[in-house]
Amino acid sequence: MLSRDEFVSRFGGVFEHSPFVAERAYDDGFIGDELTVDRVHTALVAIFRAASPEERLGVLRAHPDLAGRLAIAGELTEDSKKEQAGAGLDRLSAEEHTRFTNLNTAYVEKFGFPFIIAVKGLNKDDILAAFEKRIDNTRDDEFATATAQVERIALLRLEALLPTR
Repeated sequence: MLSRDEFVSRFGGVFEHSPFVAERAYDDGFIGDELTVDRVHTALVAIFRAASPEERLGVLRAHPDLAGRLAIAGELTEDSKKEQAGAGLDRLSAEEHTRFTNLNTAYVEKFGFPFIIAVKGLNKDDILAAFEKRIDNTRDDEFATATAQVERIALLRLEALLPTR
């Protein structure tokens, strides 16, 4: 079994810049000897869902804007960099980049957190279409959608780290 420090070191970034999720999962005894995607994801999601609304908002706010200033500056986490590049967000035209920037700004102003979507398997057009559809959501609906997307991102990240069964 991994020590607490080893577990947090390995899984503390699964929820973007939010190691408290892994720390609490370990401390609450949710982690057993068998580390599989399903077990770890279930444990981490249980902690995330039990977190206060302010803590969950903090997790959402820890995510970078898609094709935003952190990407341009090369300051994304390795996971975020790979995820955005996989969707082609590192190869936007000037016009596309302007569209993403405008949507990011409008979205954050409306909801108070960045647009979050699990980009694996999507391309820039899919992401823009989701962006344009979701910007019309209510804050409560979008908070629920964004938290579900964070859980999906965590699952995809765990799939890269662990066996499925």
